[in-house]
Amino acid sequence: MASQLPVRRLARSFAGIRRLSSLSSRAAAASSPSQHAQPSVPREASLPNPDPTEDSESAKMVKEHSKFMLATYARPPPVFVSGKGSYLTDLEGRRYLDFTAGIAVNALGHSDPGLTHAITAQAQTLLHTSNLYFNTWTGALSKMLVEKTIESGALHDAATVFVCNSGSEANEAAIKFSRKVGKVLDPSGEKFEFVSFYNSFHGRTMGSLSATPNPKYQEPFSPMVPGFKYGNYNDIGAINDLVTDKTCGVIIEPIQGEGGVNVATDEFLTALAKRCREVGAVLIYDEIQCGLSRTGTLWAHGHLPKDAHPDIITTAKALGNGFPIGATIVNRHVSEKIKIGDHGTTFGGNPMACRVGHYVLSRLSQPELQRDVLTKSKVFRKRLERMRERFPDLITEIRGRGLILGMQLTQDPSPIVKAARERGLLVITCGTNTLRFVPPLTVSEEEIESGLAILEEAIATTR
Repeated sequence: MASQLPVRRLARSFAGIRRLSSLSSRAAAASSPSQHAQPSVPREASLPNPDPTEDSESAKMVKEHSKFMLATYARPPPVFVSGKGSYLTDLEGRRYLDFTAGIAVNALGHSDPGLTHAITAQAQTLLHTSNLYFNTWTGALSKMLVEKTIESGALHDAATVFVCNSGSEANEAAIKFSRKVGKVLDPSGEKFEFVSFYNSFHGRTMGSLSATPNPKYQEPFSPMVPGFKYGNYNDIGAINDLVTDKTCGVIIEPIQGEGGVNVATDEFLTALAKRCREVGAVLIYDEIQCGLSRTGTLWAHGHLPKDAHPDIITTAKALGNGFPIGATIVNRHVSEKIKIGDHGTTFGGNPMACRVGHYVLSRLSQPELQRDVLTKSKVFRKRLERMRERFPDLITEIRGRGLILGMQLTQDPSPIVKAARERGLLVITCGTNTLRFVPPLTVSEEEIESGLAILEEAIATTR
């Protein structure tokens, strides 16, 4: 038939697939230090994990695939093919200790057995029906999110949940809900302004992007959605002029992740909440990166008094441990103003995503896991402070809570990131000259010590 590939071309295609499958299988099997002592690729004596060379299988694959991938990211050379626990393995069979967790996503680590079982079972049952119909998992996840939130001491009047596919979508929903509340409270349409804060990151879709006052992200796509105003994080004195009777919503990260692991003070969040109540503005806590037990409590604001609680929590990232899902948790003040047809999503709330989220939340809400996060945080901080004492001209501050931590440097951390990667440790940056540590919450104390020893060596090498 004219639509069939020529026999020789088809044979070459199958041969390429078999070769890639073989390489991936070998890489996935390489999971112990003894196996890595006999690598199949040349290594520099001083670098246990040198970046793949230009003639490597990784480079060949990247060169071939990059032709078809829209260039929105600058990626390092390794090609990852498998993961287990706190480790990733690349196409060359090299293993990396992962202190990035997919940017605070893989809270349960890679290839969690319980999650694998949940995905397998649901894939054999039902993937998608759309939101035109009920299914057994959307409501179950929503119920668990509300109950676990209230039980944790966070958003005390949590009532209902909108389930979507990502963090940016969760924030878009929160922005729309705030605008709707504003119109209900002031039918004239004057209550439409929205407040966010410098160094924040709320997403890349137009509404959430408009709440992200970073020229690098905004300028290529300007003008932004009208009505957004920006304030300085932790500036209590500016709140009253910033949040006014025209403000329909305020969005803030209790801990800014992308902006540099900056922690909001309890006093600032309390004053901000008070002002929002005074003018009838919806207060949104974006806990997409800092929530779901990353600080040692289910939500980062859970220790605050009730009068500092938000009207909305947005979440995503760890909720799916790598499977796309997001959620917008709202109180009755908001939910009673949202009507059928006001918002929607095709994929959001599908049975697969919600079963995954239900399993992950059941794990991340366990008190034992949360206590372990606090213990591991102390191990991290102690070792990072020792590094700060050793390199005082380079490291100026260690900040954050739980297992979302930042190391402030006086220079570009990119050489350190590369040196660490080539020694088997993955770390990422944020803000201005900040190293960010967001490992799986299941990382062991031994892995923390091992990873930070690699980091210290990497820093020393780049001095």
